[in-house]
Amino acid sequence: MHHAPQPSSGLFIFTRAPVDYARRSIVPSNRLTDGAVSPTITAPSAIGEIRVRRFDLVTPVSIDDCLGALKGRGPEVKVLAGGTDLIAQLKVGMLKVAVVVDLSGVADLRVLEGDAQRGFRIGAAVTARTLERDATLRAALPSLSESGALVGSIQIRNLATLGGNVCNAAPSADMAPPLVALDAEAVIAGSGGRRRVPMASFFKGVRQTVLAPDELLIEFAVPATGPRSGGAYLRHTPRRELDIAVVGVASQVSLVDGVCRKARIALAAVAPVPVRATAAEQALEGQPLTPQAIARAADLAVDAARPISDQRGSAEFRRHLVRVLTRRTLTLALERATA
Repeated sequence: MHHAPQPSSGLFIFTRAPVDYARRSIVPSNRLTDGAVSPTITAPSAIGEIRVRRFDLVTPVSIDDCLGALKGRGPEVKVLAGGTDLIAQLKVGMLKVAVVVDLSGVADLRVLEGDAQRGFRIGAAVTARTLERDATLRAALPSLSESGALVGSIQIRNLATLGGNVCNAAPSADMAPPLVALDAEAVIAGSGGRRRVPMASFFKGVRQTVLAPDELLIEFAVPATGPRSGGAYLRHTPRRELDIAVVGVASQVSLVDGVCRKARIALAAVAPVPVRATAAEQALEGQPLTPQAIARAADLAVDAARPISDQRGSAEFRRHLVRVLTRRTLTLALERATA
């Protein structure tokens, strides 16, 4: 059962009806023997029976609708873009959700425009597959395109979004380090208007960001990289495909007359949030990017890492990977800047 749409905004609210994720439609409620609606959704799966708490589904068609749905709702409201993280977390009971706001009908969140001279606007709902395949973006921002190409399988990349990967705020997120290295800003909408936050300041901890409960990340502003610039993103995983980063490194350099004018190095999976290797950056700026300078920067990048030891790798191994991947990404970024 669902309420009629609100004509003024085009906003639909479906009450306590489970979502058929394959069809993105509403399916009939499971009912108990006395006719009452069950508080959970039960479905079979390859890993056994899954129970998901029921929730309200809101399907806005504009950013203003989204903000209206988020206003005053509190932390039990979650935003659904591609769903590749959210739905998995719901299935295993990581989240307690009362309302889900489905962004699939908001076209403004899928904007992708710009070039190397003007910079880019990239909507929060742009998919990883789009980042991977868009020729203009791939030529101008290769590190971001490369990070999109590393997100799961093609099926996952067709759903997973840039904003979702960022807002999930996992330390190993692939698409966050390139945005940090590119000096990108997150454009955030809320009841008080819009604000911009540098991506280097967007993350506050594991799965924690600067977003307030009533705010929505709507797009990313990536400044022009300029001529003779290059970037790269590389990561190490135990498996070649379908795995998360043990360490990821994004590097971005700009050259003037063979000298490094600007350098950025961002590290993933070596701290609770993506971190910049500022000492390594400063060591490169104003210098020719010789193999010796790059090796020195790679050594300095290790000092920015604060890794832990877990089942995917020891802290010592992660520090080794920072050195190796920093050297490789800087070398590749230099090759692209001088091509």
